[in-house]
Amino acid sequence: MTDTYTPPEVWTWNKDNGGRFANINRPMAGATHDKELPVGRHPLQLYSLATPNGVKVTVMLEELLAAGHSGAEYDAWLIRINEGDQFSSGFVAANPNSKIPALVDRSGDTPVRVFESGSILVYLAEKFGAFLPTEPAARAECLSWLFWQMGAGPLLGGGFGHFYAYAPTKIEYAIDRYAMEVKRQLDVLDRRLAESEYVAGADYTIADMAIWPWYGALVKGLVYDAGTFLQVQDYKNVLRWTDRIAERPAVKRGRMVNRVMGDPASQLHERHDASDFDTKTQDKIAPENKEAQA
Repeated sequence: MTDTYTPPEVWTWNKDNGGRFANINRPMAGATHDKELPVGRHPLQLYSLATPNGVKVTVMLEELLAAGHSGAEYDAWLIRINEGDQFSSGFVAANPNSKIPALVDRSGDTPVRVFESGSILVYLAEKFGAFLPTEPAARAECLSWLFWQMGAGPLLGGGFGHFYAYAPTKIEYAIDRYAMEVKRQLDVLDRRLAESEYVAGADYTIADMAIWPWYGALVKGLVYDAGTFLQVQDYKNVLRWTDRIAERPAVKRGRMVNRVMGDPASQLHERHDASDFDTKTQDKIAPENKEAQA
């Protein structure tokens, strides 16, 4: 550790000190270029990428369809955040915070924009009457765990993930601080799952859909490659819950949508029809079409 840095009286932006994400991080909001978002034929238009926050929503949509809610048909458009797609005028209109995912519901007379992944889950659950209990105590438990994840996520992603995996230099204090917090969170979740089949109780809900892409992926080594470092094998209940959810067909499909890394057979860059899972994953697309998508 070092104590040689003293913050200046007034912070100034150093574009060369942003590490891996220097090309997309900036201290101001708003659009950087004019570009309208595409619109498909379905009522729900999703603009996203298969990060853990993006996966929450595609899993929810696939679960709704699997449960028979045909009105949940959707177009999923790929937003390449490393290339700055989230700063287009169209995307900023859908989400002023320029973060994926963003949803536009065009099923009514006036389009409704919904941003922040937790907000999208609640919106869809209420719209279709699914995966969110209506009994007051059960609803409160579900929403409490949903917002637990929303509050804890930045500590796992922007905190631990950034300093452990992405920062241009390894800072012992920062890694220790966030590793401690992530392990505490894993212990909170493990203790809860020791007494409950799913996070909010006996039933699978949007709380599971929100937490699984982050903490399930963490304990299975799918984010940050930090399993050994965090000793994730100790969280037996989290691992049991993770494996059970991973076997759900809708979860398997949801993880594929807007994915641009990993096995080509697991990557469905854009989803516009249920048949796309069988015909348009990256392993099935001709090379010339892959270049057009890039």
